Amino acid sequence: MLNAYLSVIRHYWPMLSFGLLTVFFGNFGQSFFISWYGASIQQQMGLSAAAYGSAYASATLASGLLIFFAGSLIDKLPLRLFVTLAALGLTVAALLMWQIESYLSLLAALFLLRFCGQGLLPHAAMTTMARYFSDNRGKASSIASNGVPIGEMLLPTLAVALIAWLGWQSSWLVIALVIPVVYLPLAHTLLSNAGVSETDARNHNSKAKVSASPDGSRRTVLSDYRFWLALPLVLAPPFIVTGLFIQQGTILLDKGWSSNLFATAFVVYGAIHWASSFVSGALVDRYSAVGLLRFLGIPFALAMGLGAILEGSWVAFLMMAILGIGIGMMGPISNSLWAEVYGVRHIGAIRALLTSIMIVSTSASPFLLGLAIDAGLSGSQLLLSMGSYAFVATLLALFSYRKTAPNA
Repeated sequence: MLNAYLSVIRHYWPMLSFGLLTVFFGNFGQSFFISWYGASIQQQMGLSAAAYGSAYASATLASGLLIFFAGSLIDKLPLRLFVTLAALGLTVAALLMWQIESYLSLLAALFLLRFCGQGLLPHAAMTTMARYFSDNRGKASSIASNGVPIGEMLLPTLAVALIAWLGWQSSWLVIALVIPVVYLPLAHTLLSNAGVSETDARNHNSKAKVSASPDGSRRTVLSDYRFWLALPLVLAPPFIVTGLFIQQGTILLDKGWSSNLFATAFVVYGAIHWASSFVSGALVDRYSAVGLLRFLGIPFALAMGLGAILEGSWVAFLMMAILGIGIGMMGPISNSLWAEVYGVRHIGAIRALLTSIMIVSTSASPFLLGLAIDAGLSGSQLLLSMGSYAFVATLLALFSYRKTAPNA
């Protein structure tokens, strides 16, 4: 497996580096990074937790809805132009954070952070991995998606250091400068050196015809009953993980786990997330994403179920370790699935559809779990409910995609 990864990296390191770098810089718009600034924003602007949460949820929801339309532009615009526009949008977001003066400017800044950081940049990277690679699509998706766990390990420390050194707003000026000065030149250089895609080389060597590959559009996806059977399972990982992290207070209290304990368990989660992603990428290339889809929900059902039923501090580590396996499986399987089934001609529009639905679902997760808490559900019951969702979603997916299409 290691040799397989090394071979792919040796032949395609410029494009793989572009994917990893682009996902990494998108972390500036991810919740785990922005959360380090939440308390400072609320304090300086005199916002209640509800007011700040409302702004964040509104910005995320608007971002998710707009991605549906903007994400498909990657099928029409040159990749360099698309990435440049997304990066400049993230730069503007950082500049707005540097100069926040009103609630409206906060909304605008959060929207652009979520739209360009959480949305467009990772979308560009993962769409490119799906389109550029064929036989090694799973491994390429795994390498690029590891920009997230790398960011989870490095960026919180950077945020804390910058805030201590410059203050929370001035730290965003540094971020605003790094994007055009560091990211954009590197991204353009890597794309210039990427060369012929594996997909084109494969088609040329095998004299494959374009028409031999699946060529589904977004309309094809929406009219395919198999998509609707698979969708609950594809949405389960981000829905469950977002709900667990945002509503962790109720769960920790009910289970008797301290914040420090859970933070340590999160380190275990991150490490296994990373390892699982690499293993899953190789397995996708060997057995196909369609073949592995049916297994995606098992770690989530198992982790939530064991977390709900078992007692003791050690259960937190067991639950987060199994959860790390599942979230590591998600990137390679989900990113490769759509290309396998529907082809790559409209993969940007198809991924934009999925990204939009996913962002909306992660906005709904904390809200729905909050309603459950208000209705009297305990932390263990919340875990059991999420585990049941993953189990039912797994059963539905068994009747979705059953046969692997030819690699696009």
